[in-house]
Amino acid sequence: MGKLVKEQDEKGRLHIDTPLMGESLVGKSLLKRTEANEYFRMQPDVNVLKIGGQSIMDRGAKALFPILDELVKAKEEHKILLMCGGGTRARHVYNIGVDLGMPTGVLSKLGDKVSAQNAEMLSVLLAKHGGAMIGHGAHMEQLHMYCQLGYLPITTGIPPYGWFEHPAEVGSIPPHRTDSGACLLAENIGAKSLIYLKDEKGMYENDPKKGNRDTMKFFDKIHVEELIEMDLEDLIIERPVLTFLKNAKTLKQFQIIDVLRHPEHLHAALNGEHVGTIIYKD
Repeated sequence: MGKLVKEQDEKGRLHIDTPLMGESLVGKSLLKRTEANEYFRMQPDVNVLKIGGQSIMDRGAKALFPILDELVKAKEEHKILLMCGGGTRARHVYNIGVDLGMPTGVLSKLGDKVSAQNAEMLSVLLAKHGGAMIGHGAHMEQLHMYCQLGYLPITTGIPPYGWFEHPAEVGSIPPHRTDSGACLLAENIGAKSLIYLKDEKGMYENDPKKGNRDTMKFFDKIHVEELIEMDLEDLIIERPVLTFLKNAKTLKQFQIIDVLRHPEHLHAALNGEHVGTIIYKD
């Protein structure tokens, strides 16, 4: 435990005698010393699933209901936190905002409403099966309890940057959207796994919807630093997610799976099977 230390000059300022006393908190050598041998994981049994907005939700009942059926069955065997993407409506409001010259933080505020709409719809559809919409605050400490009681907690995928969103490196679209939110939350609660539910079987070298997927290279499994080094033209997940995984303390990998054509892959991925693209760090 740190003890109080009083400066000997006339000001007599008090400090707490800890390794951080008097440090700027940005020094590289100091930051290296703050690395822990093992990081605490608050929710090591909870699987974070992020369901795509444009890839799944926007396709309506025909696409969504078979996936929800699998989710209902899966929650009996696995602890799940379901996070929602934005989709086409978010893209529409971003387009209007860009046309009006709005800054990135404003676009972030506008986009988070769409993810919340999708979370609301899923919580209604899954209510009779224990679906419950939760926030990003104290509910995170209660995830285990929700799952233990048979609930399926559902929340928005977009991180609460809002006005504090980072300036985009290129353009003005908020760089941290729902893929980023799911990755950050999975890392910080020490989740068991992170799985992205998409309409593609995983990561290609470019967007397969804009080219010939039969001739495109598909990545079955790839190290995150190798993927960053490639600096591909397009990705199936938000670009900052790769940096988040590279720097993650508890999260070691995530998987991207196609639940549109193969809803049953949900169970396989939750059981640790390789059914899509695995991006890993160690």
